[in-house]
Amino acid sequence: MSEVAEATGFAGLWSSLLAIGRDADSGGYRRFAWNAADLACREWFAAQAAERGLAVETDRNGNQWARWEPDAPSTVKHGTANTATNGGSGALAIGSHLDSVPDGGAFDGPLGVISSLAAVDLLRSRGWRPARPVLIANFADEEGARFGVACAGSRLLSGLLDADKARGLCDTDGIRLAAAMERAGQDPDALGPDPTRLRDIAAFVELHIEQGRALADRDAPVGVASAIWPHGRWRFDFTGEANHAGTTALDERRDPMLTYAHTVLSARKKARLGGALATFGRLRVEPNGTNAIPSRVQAWLDARAPDEAALDAVIREVHAAAVERAGRDGTAVALENESLTPVVEFDHALRDRVSKALALEFGAVPVLPTGAGHDAGILAAAVPTAMLFVRNPSGRSHTPAEHAETADCHAGVLALADVVADLAGGESGS
Repeated sequence: MSEVAEATGFAGLWSSLLAIGRDADSGGYRRFAWNAADLACREWFAAQAAERGLAVETDRNGNQWARWEPDAPSTVKHGTANTATNGGSGALAIGSHLDSVPDGGAFDGPLGVISSLAAVDLLRSRGWRPARPVLIANFADEEGARFGVACAGSRLLSGLLDADKARGLCDTDGIRLAAAMERAGQDPDALGPDPTRLRDIAAFVELHIEQGRALADRDAPVGVASAIWPHGRWRFDFTGEANHAGTTALDERRDPMLTYAHTVLSARKKARLGGALATFGRLRVEPNGTNAIPSRVQAWLDARAPDEAALDAVIREVHAAAVERAGRDGTAVALENESLTPVVEFDHALRDRVSKALALEFGAVPVLPTGAGHDAGILAAAVPTAMLFVRNPSGRSHTPAEHAETADCHAGVLALADVVADLAGGESGS
């Protein structure tokens, strides 16, 4: 892989982004949509693209696009990129996101963006020129860490998130998405579907660190995604009655925290029995006093399953358990679905084409499903999409301990460059 290291300067790209948004105490990242760290990442992306002579544009939903145009008009040879072109220029899009979960790792998202820039460098070092435009994307608010809806930028782009709902989303400080965008110089009134932009894209290929250890178990540096499990986020609102912790008898309390605690345990049991995953990872308590019985507990459930029937069953059972317990606790519970992504089967023809493009360098690569959501999964409803995974030796993700070996990162760049060369219909220079 020395060719990759020498041609792309991967290490320099990586180190130039590494410090942005990193918390000194946790070692994790706090790059949340439209905060100072996120804006710095966006500036970094624009600067890196400009340094490579790529035109940079921000779309109506805050997604950034760097465009590598063909050097001259050319006719794409038959079979060079046989994915549907949607009537546009037939551009190939690659890229990922730069935002993070609270105290997340360095690789989730940024590896895909950096690898895309590095793949352009590598292809240019070979004298390769695209016959169709190549786009590098930095999608806005993929993690949903600040405003609660994952893949907001790609959902808005593809019409899967209502613009009015998006503008009204609030962070924990009560700041609406619309206000945060305005402060960053973006126009929230422009949010909404962008079918013209989607018609310009023939296919999207996203490179991402694997968020499990299937590749490590198979001793493979890279792999290809087959599908994404259906998944979503649900908000439980538990309400009761605030009172004094030191004077209110236990049997006179209407404590929503008890109902919440029972629901957490029920979710674990129902998920285990249903072959699913269920996680309460975020909590808001009112009045949030150490010596006060809560009046309200809001809790967010992340649930995923191999199929939609299993996911639906787990949510129904968890909700039923919460309602039953609320009746015993003298509390109330309401449930609202905040986002839901059905099962995504990546385009089979594109997936097979990507696997074939990798075979010469890597042999037969593993093809595997994932429970993690991605922008590629959202865009799959509108354009053919595929995903490359880079090995994660421990399988840990959404934590500062997330890691990929440098050699495997270089393998990912080489794999992505091979895919771009195959799909974008270019030719090598003399």
